[in-house]
Amino acid sequence: MNTNSLKVVTNIWSKIAKNATTKELEKIEIEIYKKMLNFFQVGDFAYMILNLSTAKLEYISEEIEKLNGYKNSECGLDFLINSIHPDDFPHFISFESTSLKFFLELPVEKMMKYKIRYNYRLRTKSGEYKKVLQQIMPIQVDEEGNMLRTFVILTDISHLKDNHKMKLSYIGFDGEPSYVDVKPLETFEPTENVLTNREHEILLLLSQSKTTKQISEHLCISVNTVATHRKNILKKTKTHNVLDLVKKAIDKGWI
Repeated sequence: MNTNSLKVVTNIWSKIAKNATTKELEKIEIEIYKKMLNFFQVGDFAYMILNLSTAKLEYISEEIEKLNGYKNSECGLDFLINSIHPDDFPHFISFESTSLKFFLELPVEKMMKYKIRYNYRLRTKSGEYKKVLQQIMPIQVDEEGNMLRTFVILTDISHLKDNHKMKLSYIGFDGEPSYVDVKPLETFEPTENVLTNREHEILLLLSQSKTTKQISEHLCISVNTVATHRKNILKKTKTHNVLDLVKKAIDKGWI
């Protein structure tokens, strides 16, 4: 996987954050710490705070080193996303997309009464993989229903033997019902190796309604080269025209 993996994930998050702005982390109400009490750990764990509107990790606990062997200063969001086992990543994306739909359909007052729970394999510094349980709880939602920050905790569950079945669940609090082993909307295929960096640049410009000549001038390459790239992009993505290409690119999270 590469940086395109992060783009796929952040495209999902941006839809639930809806480009809303956030206050500085230190100004969040004390409730952020109370939410930590909703998690009961059965193994080594680490926790972090994710800003959905900026797609950045604002805090990673030092315990992450117990999980993957890396110090928290080495574990950016892109690094962690790309540490997910390649076979698990499509399911990870599917779970995130399904969870997006779940939270967007909730009334604003209920959004902070649920946590998301699912498992996947995470690569460690030694090159081996650990099975981790990821739990996510909203800790900041504005009055318009924009989810701004989440509290994320990863727990090592490698000692649990269940043939590595990946399960998605929504756990309700304050009397809300829980939904266990939720069926995902669909399983997405990995998209990170579909296009080269140059092809992705051209795709972005095509999505901005740029002509072949304009793209040529912008990238300082010949018109024929742009035309060849366009042809290859359509072939790789199995689309027939720019309109279909852009639509598919948005659906797949390529742009």
